Amino acid sequence: MVGTGDGVVLRPGLLEESDEIAAVFVASRRASVPAIPPLLHDDDDVRQWLPTKMRAARATWVAETQGALVAFMILGEGSIEHLYAAPGWTGRGIGARLVTLAQADQPALELWAFQANHGARRFYERHGFVVVEETDGRNNEERTPDVRYEWRAEAGPG
Repeated sequence: MVGTGDGVVLRPGLLEESDEIAAVFVASRRASVPAIPPLLHDDDDVRQWLPTKMRAARATWVAETQGALVAFMILGEGSIEHLYAAPGWTGRGIGARLVTLAQADQPALELWAFQANHGARRFYERHGFVVVEETDGRNNEERTPDVRYEWRAEAGPG
């Protein structure tokens, strides 16, 4: 567990919490329209899909305060698969702390974002991610233009 001094604790997410994590995902996605497209799946579909995603992940991290999950991140091998904060919890540094955990864990990361999600794009660019590809949306089920970012740890003195 990683305390943050503001009552928010970062810790590994548990499979038993997948419904709570799914609720954060759904609420965040809904609150982010129109910067990102609406979900194509209903709440039950998301609750059924998320445990499979968590089992396949390198790690799942959650941010918790006063017993409530307020954000989560799912990491793959070399990738941030999902990073979402509940409505009202963005802009508080929680996402930055989660990204810092991912960057400390792996020497290189990639992620996808929707091109129109300017807030997320600014956030990732502030954390050293650079655009390496833009597509017409052929890589996502929403068929919405997206962008692939990469981050690499700085090489130390050689």
